Amino acid sequence: MVERNVELARSAMDARLLAGHGERTWIGAAIDSRQIRGGEIFFALPGENTDGHRFVADAAAYGAAAVVIHQDLEVPDDRGTGDTAWLRVDDTFAALHDLTRTIRSEVPRSLVGITGSAGKTTTKELLAAMLATRARVSKSPGNLNNLYGFPLSLLNVPDDCEWMVAEMGMSTPGELREISSLGRPDAVVLTNVRAVHLENFPNLRGIAEAKAEILAGLAEDGVLVANTDDPEVRGIVERHGGAARRVVGFGFEPAAEVRGHGLVPSETGAGFRFEITATSDSTTQVFELSLHGLYNAENCLAAAACAHALGVPLADCATAAATVAPASHRGAVHRLRGGIVLIDDSYNSNPDAAIKALVSARGIVARRYIALLGDMLELGPGAAEFHRQVGERAAELGFEVVGVGELSRATVAAAGLAGEPQSERPAGEWMQDAGEATAWARSSLASGSLRRGDLVLVKGSRGIGLDAVVEALRESTTGEDS
Repeated sequence: MVERNVELARSAMDARLLAGHGERTWIGAAIDSRQIRGGEIFFALPGENTDGHRFVADAAAYGAAAVVIHQDLEVPDDRGTGDTAWLRVDDTFAALHDLTRTIRSEVPRSLVGITGSAGKTTTKELLAAMLATRARVSKSPGNLNNLYGFPLSLLNVPDDCEWMVAEMGMSTPGELREISSLGRPDAVVLTNVRAVHLENFPNLRGIAEAKAEILAGLAEDGVLVANTDDPEVRGIVERHGGAARRVVGFGFEPAAEVRGHGLVPSETGAGFRFEITATSDSTTQVFELSLHGLYNAENCLAAAACAHALGVPLADCATAAATVAPASHRGAVHRLRGGIVLIDDSYNSNPDAAIKALVSARGIVARRYIALLGDMLELGPGAAEFHRQVGERAAELGFEVVGVGELSRATVAAAGLAGEPQSERPAGEWMQDAGEATAWARSSLASGSLRRGDLVLVKGSRGIGLDAVVEALRESTTGEDS
């Protein structure tokens, strides 16, 4: 990590040094005292459930190089340069951003910002692997993509980083503009625009305009990599593409500059094969990935289009893509002992993603298909209709539906109406919450109602907590075959 002294941080944040010394070096940042390993700057941020000022003493005890506060706290006496520096600011959240702007002028050398309604994390993982064939790369960890997480990602970037690949997310208007101004990306990837966060926007066009805000911080010679198969993304390019020096379109339609074609799923459903052609140099390359879900071909295409635009040959992109495994709870296929296939897509959900997950899961040969579907949150007034559509599609594909959460009553009801009346199996069951669904999973395994040849897809918004059901299913078996 880059070692800098506290005085640099104090100056960037216009802070007052209350204790300690400016010569103390720091090597990163944290907003959770439990993540202090020694040498970080701890920012005491206010929160809905707690306040970071309660844990300032803990951060200092764990070895923080400095703590940043905006409340009156009892400050220890200055006991020498080895002690934690205490910095007072007017607003710790604003100070976090002030320091981020200063450090961004030094590292990373270049930055790619990825945004979209779905696919950001997988695209990030694929792109980071591709760029790593040509440069030293850092990537934002997990889902640190908001106004809190992105600054932390950047402040913790290694000093030799040549390219940082960062997710940039949003849930309200204006948020992505501010993140982009902090990151000042040299390249931007727009994956898609889908029906998510609709409770904060009037329609898809509103979401598209909020996604377009990522271009606010794009470098003057920056590159925009855009999904030209997506009509809302095409609209962003038409209305705002002038912010980029170069626009590279990707997609499966013939007009795309970087085009995917020949998509074929693997026999196990745990991967796929397809080809990518780049018209700029007339090259075509076969890509074989171990990621479940044909929708991940779009994510791979986005990553390859960006990497190729930044100078990575398609052949190297394909080699790197083959090494990427599914991110946690994002479409991992587990083959449990006892012959049950579990698809863990529990990280998040929206109507488009849920239907794509159902279609992809149906590509795996199974005796029986069960879709454990949790509420899809932040969909606004149309939430019931969206859930109904997903339930209807699940039934059409032959899934028995287990709904989890109040909104998913509509999913189960629609599945029942769309299911075959002559079927001996129930069209669906409904559970109040993840706790009840977890008990159902354990009971189903114990009773043998879940058995060899069954496939279980688990998908829902993160707030529903269906990862607990996944863990219950995995723990209740004696192990995994693969």
